[in-house]
Amino acid sequence: MQPLFLKPVFKERIWGGTALKQEFNYDIPNDHTGECWAISAHPNGPSVIENGPYAGLTLDKLWNTNPELFGHPKEDVFPLLTKILDANMDLSVQVHPDDLYAKEHENGELGKTECWYIIDCKEDADMIFGHTAKTREELIELTSEGKWEDLLQRVKIKPGDFFFVPSGTIHALCEGTLVLETQQSSDTTYRVYDYNRRDSEGNLRDLHIEQAIEVTTVPHEGNVSSSKVEKKDNATITTYVKSDFFSVYKWDIDGKASFDFNDKYLLLSVIKGKGVLIHQGEIYSITKGTHFIIPVGFGEFELKGECQLIVSHP
Repeated sequence: MQPLFLKPVFKERIWGGTALKQEFNYDIPNDHTGECWAISAHPNGPSVIENGPYAGLTLDKLWNTNPELFGHPKEDVFPLLTKILDANMDLSVQVHPDDLYAKEHENGELGKTECWYIIDCKEDADMIFGHTAKTREELIELTSEGKWEDLLQRVKIKPGDFFFVPSGTIHALCEGTLVLETQQSSDTTYRVYDYNRRDSEGNLRDLHIEQAIEVTTVPHEGNVSSSKVEKKDNATITTYVKSDFFSVYKWDIDGKASFDFNDKYLLLSVIKGKGVLIHQGEIYSITKGTHFIIPVGFGEFELKGECQLIVSHP
């Protein structure tokens, strides 16, 4: 059994830039690349396995043909999606539906609860996280009158911050932010406000006010994340969140550290440094920008080097 290394998929976005090339040396398609879909089985951008007996298969196909690698899951679709986002400009103010609403209104799509690890950001950066409306009537009023400064809450951010963003949360990353996002495998976004921006053809981008009003949590719930840190050998493990949808951790490796996972599959993204993964005598190089999956039943393995990884599982 081998780790499954994945080839990312890149998405052009009106707010994207070149940070994915500058920071991770990715071969991005253009200077407006906003998203790296790093570990994805979503039909809008499935990752391809790069190594071993499954090389060339997309992750969604592997999920269906080899369910034993994922512990014979009950879910019909691979439930998570890992992205890196380059917010070279402000993203639209948006909100995502929960599972129930998305299933009914978005052709069976999953809802979208997500979380962000701030890899880097400009000095004094902030983001939009939540709103001030106490009732849905007030939300409708402030939205219809375009009183965005009164409605939207801004919070300061810095590298290393972590935010849990449940479905129903109004939010937006802002200019100069590089983020690793762990989310449900969904591509449904309802835009609330987009700064009156126009696309390359001069058209205002679509808004989804009616859907946004329906799915937004009112009043806003703060969802402050409390992390837990523990040392294990030469690894510092930070637990950020354990939710109904995913658990997310940061592993800081300084030397050699052993891990043993048999009952769950792991999604791993190297966001800093380099090292090797050692398993049953085989050595695999990992470096900043590497993304891979540890299958169920993989057993004991070692990570050796100086590197930082964001790790998640359903």
